[in-house]
This record gives sequence, C-alpha cells and structure tokens, in this order.
Amino acid sequence: MKLIVGLGNPGPKYAGTRHNVGFDVIDYLAAAPGCTPFREKFEALVAEVKEGDETVLLVKPLTFMNLSGRAVRAIADFYKVPVEGLLVVCDDLNLPLGKLRIRIKGSHGGQNGLRNIQEQLGTDAYTRLRLGVGQPAFDAVDHVLSKFKAGERATVEEAIATAAQAALLWTRRGAEAAMNQFNGGDEKEKPKKEKKPRPDDKKADASDKPTL
Repeated sequence: MKLIVGLGNPGPKYAGTRHNVGFDVIDYLAAAPGCTPFREKFEALVAEVKEGDETVLLVKPLTFMNLSGRAVRAIADFYKVPVEGLLVVCDDLNLPLGKLRIRIKGSHGGQNGLRNIQEQLGTDAYTRLRLGVGQPAFDAVDHVLSKFKAGERATVEEAIATAAQAALLWTRRGAEAAMNQFNGGDEKEKPKKEKKPRPDDKKADASDKPTL
C-alpha cells in the first residue's frame, strides 16, 4: 500500500487557492475509474484506488495546513505504510507557476504542511512533489491564500494533470523514475540554503480552525 497526500486547507473558502493545489491533484487522481468515494477518517478525506497490483490511498487532511502531519501519521501508522511509501503533494511559492519538482528527502523549505509532517514522522525521508504557484508580489500569506488569475488557470490545470501523472509513475516505478521524467534536470543543481519559513498559516486560518 502507498499513500499520496495532497496538502491544503479544508472548506469552500479555500477552494481554488494557490495553497490548495495539493488537494487539486488528489481530486484529479480520484476522478479515475474505480476510485472509491472519499470517506472521512483519521482527520482526513480518504479515497482508495488500484494502480496495477498496488493499493493507493488518496488523502486530503482536514486539519488545516499547519497540522497536516497529524492525519498523515495516523494513517501511515494504522495501515503500516513505511515512509518510502509516502508521497506528499504541495504548493511551492519559490517555484515558477506550473513548475514541478520532486525530491526524495530534504528541507521543508518553509512549507508549513511539510514542516509538520516532518515533525510528526520524525524524518524527512519521504518523497515530496512541489507544484510552483509563483512568487508573491505582496504578503506571502495573502499570496498563497489567493485564487489563481484567469490568465494563470490554463497553466495551473496543465500542471495539476502533469503532477497526477508524476504521482502515478511514482506508485509504479518509484521516486527516481518520477524525478528523471518530470524534474527536467533540476536534481543536478547544487543544493540551496534553506529558505526562511513562510509566514505561519495560523494567521489566516485562526477563525476557521477547529478546537484541538
């Protein structure tokens, strides 16, 4: 069994925002024939699909971005999925719009969902697929919680479809194959210094976050 987790914030208020492209990739994958309906469990929406002989769980945490790791850990523990069987899909404001980057391990890069997942799992040795949402021209929180402009939608929709293809290749042939096909040589770049953490999403989510 493998887990593909898309990060985002729950509720109609955040649908279609830059921060929710991880959810969008999961929804794209869940539209495949044979995928089960989403069910709420482990503080997440979970659907199941077969990819060849592999059972794949498609997961959208309902804990808000900053606490994504809580749902990921609960599901991974219950189904006994090793960290090598986890792929996390998220937004990245440091990548150009529509650009994909797959990494097997490394820094959370200031992405608060990845940060919490690494805290909960106690490791960074899981695969992450980042989808570029463009750099902010204003406050980073306002940027990631904003909706895409009309002129950006075609690029974003194409990137979501490509990210879904990359995720499926990961389930079939592993992270190295997905990196080789979809990174376009990015892995040859020299490692960059860890970027400053992005502003805490709690600033934007405080009024909606459920009581812990």
